[in-house]
Amino acid sequence: MHKYRNFLILMALISISLGCENFPLFQSKQKKPAQISPPVSANVVAKVGNFYITSDDLNKEVESFNSLIAAQGMPQNKIDSRDKKIDYLRNEVVRKYILYQEALDRGLDKREEIAKALENAKISLLVTELLRGEIEKIDVTSKEIEDFYNQNKDALREPEQRRILEIVAPSEDEAKQVYIELLKGADFASSAKQYSKAASSSKGGDLGFIALDPDPSKRIRFDKFYEVAFSPSLETGSISSIFKGPEGYYIIKLESVKKSEAKSLSELWDNIKSWLLFEKQQKAIADLASKLSGETKIEIYEGKVE
Repeated sequence: MHKYRNFLILMALISISLGCENFPLFQSKQKKPAQISPPVSANVVAKVGNFYITSDDLNKEVESFNSLIAAQGMPQNKIDSRDKKIDYLRNEVVRKYILYQEALDRGLDKREEIAKALENAKISLLVTELLRGEIEKIDVTSKEIEDFYNQNKDALREPEQRRILEIVAPSEDEAKQVYIELLKGADFASSAKQYSKAASSSKGGDLGFIALDPDPSKRIRFDKFYEVAFSPSLETGSISSIFKGPEGYYIIKLESVKKSEAKSLSELWDNIKSWLLFEKQQKAIADLASKLSGETKIEIYEGKVE
């Protein structure tokens, strides 16, 4: 018993004198940094543990940072010099790799939810790269642009626009009084400033030029307003009769008209090209997906969708 106790005391003394980390029985498990091969023919600007940071890596980090601060409206923080880039490398990029290594050492990448998120990110990245490669081969010819323009010239016309002034009275009687004054020759804009309760009254009732959108769901004002404002019987310089709206009783004046005009091919060239390119790209993606669907076994369990 005494010999066993003396042995333990001796071991303790040795560990104290050498340091626990130098004695096998007391050594803790050391972290093993991930083994990363050095990049071939790349300009390495830093090494953090076994991770190599290349000039391309740094430039991408800087580009992402500059895009972020531009979106946040803080251009004064832009990295626009070599010294700022070095500071960002030292203070941000290096720190990220240090924390990344620590996350790996703790096995965070092995967690089920993290592994699933990484797999989803990989799927999205590869699909994006696949589609990029497919659509890069697509182009639009000058003839396709010209043919589209000639076939859709009427639809591409600029719609007629009418400059409308309005007066909105709270009651029909008040609207009639204003209407009588207008018939006597009162100035419409002055009357709007004096009598109209609409927000446009400060501008003399001027709504600017408005167009009649063929889609009723996209119209800003109520249907009756457009019916009166774009009536063929409402001539330039004339006023409408009184009609009821959601805010009261309306009188409008047609100040001027911009006739419908066809835009030239040169004006629409870039827009048409972008539209045709988008359509061809979408078709190419749909065709590829359809082809691959025919070659792939697909099972969908709708009953399990919650």
